Amino acid sequence: MKLKASLESMRLRTLPLSMAGVLLGILLAVADWKVDLWTAVLIVITTVCLQILSNLSNELGDVLRGTDTAERQGPQYGLNSGEMTVRDMKVLIGIFVGLCIVFGTAMTWRAFGTLWGMTPILVLMLGAAAIMGAMKYTLGHNPYGYRAKGDIYVFLFFGLVAVMGAYFVCTKGVGLHWKLLLPAAGVGCFSVGVLNVNNIRDMKTDAANRVTVAIKLGAHKARIYQTALVGLGWACMAAYCLLCWPSWWHWLWVLTLPLYVLHLHGVWTREDRALDPMLPLLVLSTFALCLLMGIGFCAFLF
Repeated sequence: MKLKASLESMRLRTLPLSMAGVLLGILLAVADWKVDLWTAVLIVITTVCLQILSNLSNELGDVLRGTDTAERQGPQYGLNSGEMTVRDMKVLIGIFVGLCIVFGTAMTWRAFGTLWGMTPILVLMLGAAAIMGAMKYTLGHNPYGYRAKGDIYVFLFFGLVAVMGAYFVCTKGVGLHWKLLLPAAGVGCFSVGVLNVNNIRDMKTDAANRVTVAIKLGAHKARIYQTALVGLGWACMAAYCLLCWPSWWHWLWVLTLPLYVLHLHGVWTREDRALDPMLPLLVLSTFALCLLMGIGFCAFLF
């Protein structure tokens, strides 16, 4: 198994998106509570493993179903390029399933001091659901990624679960409040936006055997949907800041506005393969927004 091909299939450029939500949840918890460093580290490591598992599973599923071909508009990864075999990919997926279980269990034990009790078991069950969700996007007999359900999964796990789950674990199951739904939903909208741009780019190759929201809407309406996702994400973040104790530091994330404007301009003016740079741009913009918002809420600690 070639290391370079394996790293390409892990799609490391997607990691900032998966880390954005948990980073925001951790920093908001730091602003409210005393957070254990190792718990936070294990949350991040578990999240990275889940994201890589999702990427590997998606590639395998798409190749087995014939969705990813030589005509693919996006980058060519290990299986597409022929540098990895299906068996290689299955072994790699098995490794990351194991890593998710190990680090997820360690995270739960570190946070709660036990694996028994309602709260730890709830966290472990959520982790199991995350593993299944990561794999079932394109794998299995009836993958939800082929039935235009991917947006729901991304919103739930990259948004609500990432932000509120990280906060919940960091605060040992206490302190979770309804207002956190706003930044969690905001991150969820941005994350769905990343998936939507990917689907707009791949509409021509996906049309043969996959149904996505972008295909259902058509190219023009999918771009309107993208604009709405970004706008709603920003509205959620602004609403959260307005509801919290007022401080100018809370609005530090507004500095990322030009990046989102640049992203939307690219979405509306580019087609096919030319859309690809808009993916990492939105990923990094979302990571920067979450980092700056988290720093802004923690500013009074310094």
